[in-house]
Amino acid sequence: MKVIMSGNEAIARGAFEAGCSVASAYPGTPSTEILENFAKYKYVYAQWAPNEKVALEFAAGAAIAGARSLAAMKHVGLNVAADPFFTLAYTGINGGLVIITADDPGFHSSQNEQDNRLYAPHAKVPLIEPSDSQECKDFIKLSYEISEEFDTPVLFRSTTRVSHAKSIVSFEDKKDINVKEYKKNPQKFVMAPANAKKRHYVVEERLEKLREYSNKTPINKIEMGDTKIGIITAGICYQYAKEVLGDNASFLKIGMSYPLPDKKIREFASKVDKIYVVEENEPYIETFVKAMGIKCLGKEVLPICEELNPNIIRKAILGEEIEESYKSDIVPPSRPPVLCPGCPHRGIYYAVSKYKDVIATGDIGCYTLGVAPPLSVTDTVICMGASVSAGLGVEKVNNMVNRKNKVFAFIGDSTFFHSGITGLVNSIYNKIPLVTCILDNRTTGMTGHQDNPGTGRTLQGEETVAVDIKKLVLSLGIKEENVKVINPYNLSETNEAVKMAHDAKDPFVIISKQPCALLKSTVKARKDIKCVINTDKCKKCKACLKTGCPALQYKDGVVSIDKNACNGCGICKQVCKFNAIEKVGE
Repeated sequence: MKVIMSGNEAIARGAFEAGCSVASAYPGTPSTEILENFAKYKYVYAQWAPNEKVALEFAAGAAIAGARSLAAMKHVGLNVAADPFFTLAYTGINGGLVIITADDPGFHSSQNEQDNRLYAPHAKVPLIEPSDSQECKDFIKLSYEISEEFDTPVLFRSTTRVSHAKSIVSFEDKKDINVKEYKKNPQKFVMAPANAKKRHYVVEERLEKLREYSNKTPINKIEMGDTKIGIITAGICYQYAKEVLGDNASFLKIGMSYPLPDKKIREFASKVDKIYVVEENEPYIETFVKAMGIKCLGKEVLPICEELNPNIIRKAILGEEIEESYKSDIVPPSRPPVLCPGCPHRGIYYAVSKYKDVIATGDIGCYTLGVAPPLSVTDTVICMGASVSAGLGVEKVNNMVNRKNKVFAFIGDSTFFHSGITGLVNSIYNKIPLVTCILDNRTTGMTGHQDNPGTGRTLQGEETVAVDIKKLVLSLGIKEENVKVINPYNLSETNEAVKMAHDAKDPFVIISKQPCALLKSTVKARKDIKCVINTDKCKKCKACLKTGCPALQYKDGVVSIDKNACNGCGICKQVCKFNAIEKVGE
């Protein structure tokens, strides 16, 4: 059977066909759909973990116990999982273990553009790179064979275009893979220094065997065409270069990019006149080729930043530019990223924006958009969980130099479970009076409404215990009078909590609790509730516009509300001093 699938869907299918029975992940674009699709198959177990470190450790435990397992994450997630990742190269596995890193060239939904190919030589594990959906499925299956043959975890790298682009995939039957017997072996799996020293030699011996394998595997292949130009490439860049050059060049297409196939590279170099290395971001392959003493062009002609595309490659190699096949006089309006109409985060941001002495440390999620005007609250965004930890550093320096600013840290419910709890523990333990605002919108919002430990439902739809954030915070040692649970749609209640937090001398927590405005249950419950403007009462003071709600419009001297966008949250109604905004449909 042939089906059109995205790369992420095909990865899930490949893992299923390979007999993978256990998978864990933390959602993050562009990797999210892998676990969502894998969870739909029968006879498998799939879970959302609180963070990527937990996901990989869970998958590692399953592999050591004998099952083929999978951990999936976006590129920055591997930073979180790096601790177990490096050590697993030493321990090896039992059942096959594949770790997916979904890189994001072009910053489509990420805070950096790191190239995770560099993790493979650093950790000394094999690296596999597909270039389309069929290869996503086939290469995952091969990855499990490599993992078990060489007793190693395998790093499997996709990129945004590979993960999200769709192409035809041929299905095969699921392999019947039994869980392997588990045998106690502390010399292999207990990485105390004495054992780790011995395992390092095993890792180096394995690398030599993997290098020979890389030179022989058919996923590293030479495609001969015109020999004037030779292209060494991998992943989606192969598709771009092939589109531009076709038979007018020869290609070394690399599917296993660590260890790189040194013998095959030399063979290819001997057959072509001029070599270009076509790769996105870091000169990973290029550096290796040049270190072998082979002349090639790479980042001298191709950009190191952002994505490549056929036009960039055409200009770099052929010196040609093609005109657009058609032009339009229509210029689409700019649409800066803003919090959605009715977003529950807007209420607390609006309340905090009134305090000009606040420094606000932000985090990864929808609430990053608190930086956008007119709210303009957020001062920093670093990585998952850093709002709390970095906020503590800001607060401590403020105190040292007698600076009078108050520090608020903003973090979502899923991100709090991911890596915010330890920052709050630090606040309490070291008695640093940070205000931690946990924005509980009852879902993992920005990646597409995945469940998390606070929602009461697992990835596979089972009801479970919902972690009570207030009880958790109290158990850490925050005083009960310094914990406020608010409805952010109620500005009076929100303003009162923000004032208490601003004036507090001890660590303080505000839990802003209201479901995401885009959840199906929210949309259904509020579909008839709207806010409307009574034009006879409206003084055109524009105070309502300062909430930053995109449903509010000011055009030709008139303030209006887009009824198709409004969900009747009522924040603008509470802001209006002239009672010109009314709520209907309740």
